[in-house]
Amino acid sequence: MADPSWQGVDEYLCSKLLAADPVLDAALASSNEAGLPPIAVAPNQGKLLHLLVLSIGATSVLEIGTLGGYSTTWMARALPDSGRLVTLEFEPKHAAVARANLERAGLAGRVEIRVGRALDSLAQLAEEKAGPFDFVFIDADKENTAAYFDRSVELSRPGSLIFVDNVVRNGAVADASSTDAQVLGMRAFLDAAAEDARVEVTAVQTVGSKGYDGFALARVNPR
Repeated sequence: MADPSWQGVDEYLCSKLLAADPVLDAALASSNEAGLPPIAVAPNQGKLLHLLVLSIGATSVLEIGTLGGYSTTWMARALPDSGRLVTLEFEPKHAAVARANLERAGLAGRVEIRVGRALDSLAQLAEEKAGPFDFVFIDADKENTAAYFDRSVELSRPGSLIFVDNVVRNGAVADASSTDAQVLGMRAFLDAAAEDARVEVTAVQTVGSKGYDGFALARVNPR
């Protein structure tokens, strides 16, 4: 649970820096009405993803974990009209909600939703030579994060950014005795990323309306 002060600061920052957005609000509302878990990124984190995509002039984005399409909308809006975003979702119900939300946002032509196991979809993208992607956002089941990251680097180019969400796990990532599968997944990812000569990577812990967590950010090195 988020500390009340963290919640208050997030609300203050969002009220100051983010304009009212009925389309994004409707995406969250429809996801809630459909019974999707309330785990979409916070609005200020969505804006961070948007700014990162803009800042590198990305024209192609890969998202692993669509949910209701809230983060998808933030990132797709940062792309040029000719840009593309491929998002991978395991649950058909989630994908259907996301598809409706993206249509409402006028982004359906810019976004492709692929339904199925993300590792299978990533393998298919590699086979199709669908990359390189300029920006990758990984926010799916934590147990497979290391494998998602490895595939994402393969589908990227030198200079691409890879953003991995939820790495701190309420601080449990630092607990070497943890038996939690999600924590173990994040520790495995961090171990692999630390030894991966293909990338430079850092991680930051955060607090806010979503509680205590954090993210990792990697930049793909020259080949």
